[in-house]
Amino acid sequence: MTFYQELQLNQAGSKELLRKSETAQERRYHALVYLAKVAITMLFCFAFVSVFSILFGNENSVVGVVVLLCLMVFRNADFGLHTGQSTLLLALFFVDMAVFPHLAQQAAPLPALLLNVAALAFLVIFGCHNPFMYNQSTLVLGYLLLYGYDVSGDSYRMRLIAMAVGALLSCLVFYRNHKSRTYQTGIKGVLQAFDLTSSRTNWQLCQIICVPMVLFLAELCKMPRAMWAGIAAMSAIVPLMADMQARVKNRIIGNVAGVLCFLVLYTLLPTSIYAYIGILGGIGVGFSAKYGWQAVFNTFGALAIAEELYGLKGAVGLRVAQNVFGVVFALLFCVAFYWVMERVTGRRIAGEQNI
Repeated sequence: MTFYQELQLNQAGSKELLRKSETAQERRYHALVYLAKVAITMLFCFAFVSVFSILFGNENSVVGVVVLLCLMVFRNADFGLHTGQSTLLLALFFVDMAVFPHLAQQAAPLPALLLNVAALAFLVIFGCHNPFMYNQSTLVLGYLLLYGYDVSGDSYRMRLIAMAVGALLSCLVFYRNHKSRTYQTGIKGVLQAFDLTSSRTNWQLCQIICVPMVLFLAELCKMPRAMWAGIAAMSAIVPLMADMQARVKNRIIGNVAGVLCFLVLYTLLPTSIYAYIGILGGIGVGFSAKYGWQAVFNTFGALAIAEELYGLKGAVGLRVAQNVFGVVFALLFCVAFYWVMERVTGRRIAGEQNI
């Protein structure tokens, strides 16, 4: 394996190489490559988002984050569909994310719920045909980030331009990397595969209905940062119920641990370094292969932003409350949803391997 090839490995792959190292020299080499990968990734991410902020305004830096996520994920992952049709779908996903979060933010709670359901239905049904690719972690997350950091007026017009640029970049990279792959299934096949007796369809419906419901209830209760609850719910809804239960537990424990670590850093570090706690969290995520640790370090960046708006106590309380609410509601919703669907269809759904 070349240096470049080793740089392409994910955290789990790099750690597996470290674990299998037979000599101290080999272990040092793999550790050096791993550190270089994290450093290069962090520098690239910082530069990429900074360029978007400069070109389209600081309030649209979140667009840089969403585009970056799409580029990094979809250069390797596909949708399990015909490449040409997948490229068209990716462009339409950007249209979806550019328009619907803004419309939902402008609408009353009930119309907003319906808009979010419609928008996520398109993203999840066509973008997550293979649930084990976890494309929802990119598409639904991107949607929720844009929803949570909505803008208006000239800033929204700049956001539309930024999303158009992001769509072009993402589609070019996607088509270049996947044009040699052959899939018989296309958009028509996805629609034909939508079946209420299918485990895949029921998992998709859980994402489509539950995440907007979490946003709706959080905002109905006047809870700031409803986006956090939606992201927590999205991350917990995975195809297998046993995995979902583990994620709920790890998300809660990870967030509490992350809050405690943030409080320690906030107490010990000088005020001038507070702005870098979020970057420290990003580095931690780069070294984390497991969901629980990712939940710990993701908390740093979120709290670093929220602390400026709500104060330390308010940010900490919101973070814990929104995440616990999001994952617990998602678990209860999916258990109830699968139970109802099993009785409607007469077939066991939750926990099936063959989706």
